[in-house]
Amino acid sequence: MNANQTWNHHVVKKGNKSLVLDKIKYNSPISRATVASQVGLNKGTVSSLVNDLLEEHLIYESGPGESSGGRRPVMLLFNEKAGYSIGIDIGVNYLLGVLTDLNGNIHTEKRIAFKNLSYEEIELRLFETIDFLLISTPDCPHGVVGIGVGVPGIVEKDGNILLAPNLNWRNINLKEVLEEKYNLPIIIENEANAGAYGEKHFGAGKDFENVIYVSAGIGIGVGLILNGSLYKGSNGFSGELGHMTIQAGDLLCRCGNEGCWELYASEQALMRHAEKLDIPLDSQDLEGLVSLAQSGNEEVIQLFHQTGDYLGIGINNIINIFNPQQVIIGNRLAYSKKWLKDSLNKRITNQALWFQQNDLQIDFSELSTRSTALGVAAFSIENFLSVSIQQDVLLE
Repeated sequence: MNANQTWNHHVVKKGNKSLVLDKIKYNSPISRATVASQVGLNKGTVSSLVNDLLEEHLIYESGPGESSGGRRPVMLLFNEKAGYSIGIDIGVNYLLGVLTDLNGNIHTEKRIAFKNLSYEEIELRLFETIDFLLISTPDCPHGVVGIGVGVPGIVEKDGNILLAPNLNWRNINLKEVLEEKYNLPIIIENEANAGAYGEKHFGAGKDFENVIYVSAGIGIGVGLILNGSLYKGSNGFSGELGHMTIQAGDLLCRCGNEGCWELYASEQALMRHAEKLDIPLDSQDLEGLVSLAQSGNEEVIQLFHQTGDYLGIGINNIINIFNPQQVIIGNRLAYSKKWLKDSLNKRITNQALWFQQNDLQIDFSELSTRSTALGVAAFSIENFLSVSIQQDVLLE
C-alpha cells in the first residue's frame, strides 16, 4: 500500500469509526447489526470498529436485547463514565466550574462569587476551582480528558484572549498558562458562544436549528447557532452584539464605544439604577434586588421591567438581522425572568416586523447559569473523542 493509499485508508477508517461511535452514543443500547444497517457499513467492518472502541473503553456491552427471531443480540452502550471533562465559566463577578461525564452530566460543581478582582486574583481562584474538580474526579480509564474555559471577551482562534473589557483584560494567553500547569488539552472560548452550544446540546435549544443565545450578566454577549452549527465569524469574533449602539452619543462603555446595548440591558445597568434608590447597600446586587422584587418592592420591580424593555430593544434588532426560530436569554439576569419577560415580550410584539414573529419562540435558559460551563465541557469532550479516534487509526 503506497503512502496515498495508506492515508486514504486512515481517513476512511477515522470517518467510519466516528460514525459508529456517534450511532452508539446517541442510540444506546443498540446492536452491532443495527449499527451496520443504519450507518451503511458491512457487519465485518462494524465488528472490527466496535472491538477497537471496546478496547478503548469508550463503549461497553450489556445483556441481550430483544430478538426478531433467532439468538438475542448483545447490546452496545456508550461508556459515559470512561472519562470526565472540566468546564469553567469565568464571569465578571463569579466563577463556575463543573465536572461532567462524557455525556455532559454534571458530577461536581463549584461556584465562587467575587467583585473587582485583578487577573492574578481571578487566576488563583481558577486554579483553586480546577484543583477541586480534579480531586473530585472518579477513577476511570481516561481520567480528565480536557479543560474548557469560557470568558466574557473576544477570543482569537488560537485561544488568546484579545480583549475582555468588563474584566479589564487585554492579550491574556490563559491557554498557555493552563497547558503548562495541568498538562491537559485546553480550550478557551467566548462565553456566549459556549453558552449557545450548551443550550443547543443540553438545554432549551435542543429542538431548533437557528438559535440566538443572549448571555445577560454584567455585560451582554450573544452566541449564534445558525443552521444547526455555531457561527463564529471569519476570525472567531462574531456575537459582540452587546456592543451594538442603541443610543447614540450617550453613556461611555468600557469597550470605548458610546451607547452600547449592555449599558442599558444588563446586570451593570440594574446596579447603576439601584444605587439611586433608597434601598440598603447590601441589597444592591442581583440577588438582593431579586429578593426585594419577591417581597413586592415596586421600585425594584419597575427597574426589572425597564431592563426587560431594553433587552427587548436589542433582541428586536437581532431578530430582524437573523430571523431565528428561537431566542434564549441566559446567564445571571435570567434569574429575574419573572419581572423581565412581560416588558421584553411587549417590546418585541410591538416593534418586531410581523413576519419575523411567525414561528419565533422567546425562552429563558433551562440550564440556569450553567450554559457556558457545560458548553466548554462539551467542546473538550468532542476534542477528546476526535483525537482518540485519530490516534488509534494512525497507530495501525
